[in-house]
Amino acid sequence: MIDQTASQPASDNWATTTSLSILRQQLLDLFCRLAYREGDFVLSSGQYSSYYINGKEVTLHPQGALAIGRIILSLLPTNTQAVAGLTLGADPIVTAVSVVSAYENRPIPALIVRKEAKGHGTRAYIEGPNLPENASVVVLEDVVTTGGSALKAVERLKAAGYNVHYVISLVDRLQGGAELYASAGLQFQSVFTIEDLQKHFRQLGTSSHS
Repeated sequence: MIDQTASQPASDNWATTTSLSILRQQLLDLFCRLAYREGDFVLSSGQYSSYYINGKEVTLHPQGALAIGRIILSLLPTNTQAVAGLTLGADPIVTAVSVVSAYENRPIPALIVRKEAKGHGTRAYIEGPNLPENASVVVLEDVVTTGGSALKAVERLKAAGYNVHYVISLVDRLQGGAELYASAGLQFQSVFTIEDLQKHFRQLGTSSHS
């Protein structure tokens, strides 16, 4: 059961009037309180880990989604024509960015890249508005480990005729994703690294016991 009161902002205008630096700190707090867990886990990549980050606890949180939308929108290149990501982890992220972009008079459509082609109708891999050929698309991800998920989205988007040069993630686990993107000629940026989360997680634990 999530304690919603622990993460509620003081103002109803929290995500629309707060500075990006404060939003970033509050988003980090949400990640550490809601998404980061320590223990024994097996990741989607098959690797074993002493910690796990359930990004959807934050990306589907109302204040989390608004903060993510504003922060990532500020990181997008000025020529961005759409944001996209591989389902399911990226779905709430691209949606949040697209909705916030409309409020900030910079409307950017969202695309969802399927893991498998749709089994009926157009049998498409990509859901969302049709964009001009060679449209500039930025791929978004919640948590990057080896980088394979976002790279799959990049490949599908390029096959559909779009230009993709950037990948942005909320958290980089520093386990090879950045190197994979660099080898594929992609520019990569993350809002946080695992080191940011672990440092703040320790600080929260210390303060709760002081």
